[in-house]
Amino acid sequence: MKILWLSHFIPYPPKGGVLQRGYHLLKQTAKYHEVHLLAFNQIDLITPLFKNLESGVHEAQNHLQQFCKTVEFLPIPCDESSFKKKLLAFKSLFSRYPYTLNWLLSDRFEQRLKQILAETDFDFIHFDTISLAPFKHLCGTIPCSLDHHNIESHMLYRRAGKEGNILKKVYFYQEGKRLERYEKAFCPEFTFNFTCSEIDTQRLLEISPTSKAHTIPNGVDTEYFKPDPNYSKHNRLIFAGTLSWYPNIEAVNFIAKEIWPKIKKLFPNVRLDIIGANPPDNIVALAKHDPQFNVHGFVDDIRPLLNEAKCYVCPIKDGGGTKLKIVDALSMGMAIVADEIACEGINVSDKKNVLFASSPQQYITAIETIFNDAAIQHNLEHEARELAVKEYSYDIIGKQLAELFNQYSKTDNR
Repeated sequence: MKILWLSHFIPYPPKGGVLQRGYHLLKQTAKYHEVHLLAFNQIDLITPLFKNLESGVHEAQNHLQQFCKTVEFLPIPCDESSFKKKLLAFKSLFSRYPYTLNWLLSDRFEQRLKQILAETDFDFIHFDTISLAPFKHLCGTIPCSLDHHNIESHMLYRRAGKEGNILKKVYFYQEGKRLERYEKAFCPEFTFNFTCSEIDTQRLLEISPTSKAHTIPNGVDTEYFKPDPNYSKHNRLIFAGTLSWYPNIEAVNFIAKEIWPKIKKLFPNVRLDIIGANPPDNIVALAKHDPQFNVHGFVDDIRPLLNEAKCYVCPIKDGGGTKLKIVDALSMGMAIVADEIACEGINVSDKKNVLFASSPQQYITAIETIFNDAAIQHNLEHEARELAVKEYSYDIIGKQLAELFNQYSKTDNR
């Protein structure tokens, strides 16, 4: 069937987080259906991954055309300056929609979508975020799906609960409240919704009980992310994630302040690798004064660093959805120490394929166990890889999504 795929970002390259999910679900769907891509160019997401924006857009266009029938990118109006983003955030307090919906409103995108729909008879239209839902009214009777990378209102409520600044706390809370109202209104209009975990599916149904909802989990390319026996493990810790995202910023600061000084006293030869675009200034400054504390920025291929580390540490205590960094680490057969929130929606078990930790001392104890006990380390690694291959391969997940499109298609429902 013919599917129009609407995205709030260019789904390439598959380097972490939302990019991996978007890329692999798109590619897997294209194995079974004819897919046309219309995407916004989210500048802050693509720019750190290439030497310049133009080369990145060009490479993405060429690559995605290998499996998409058509590929087209359009700018986001508020991306022109940081001032426009701040102004939009302020105006959203008094507008019809919350900021999460307002930031993608675009006359140009709307007109182009109308043209595409007039030119091609699509069997299905996929919306890759609720932020695109204001364009749903243009689709008439064509079946539509909506992907929830997170349950956005829940993530905002959680962020409001953790925020110390009273003005920000109020802003996040009211944004979550307004967005929840639109989740209730928009989600039942879609033929089906899907989330990346059973937890998020239940959260969505609590908000919108009449919506049709399925779980399409975050996954991993298990052939790309796999352990390489030619590497030797060392007393090295590693964390990877885009460092402009607030839960990742909190996590690396927790590592730097609460874990690193103590673990370094226990293991003087230990090394830490922080990987991710846009690292905070204080973390970069720390690396300049400590040769064992390595801040790499964006790394095109993180597998060599993952292969050399004995422990993947992930003290994320916020955000929503499921953390692809955890699924990647599982697929690499790594010993993982993580907060339970970082593992939400992933079928891990404490002391089997991950060690849960919350307090600084719990992290220290868990890391010390992995460094000192080879049997425990190897068992965690083995179980992690087994879980990834069994449950989180994108080959399996992509087929599940393609079958959902078939199940709910215009052809099958005439």
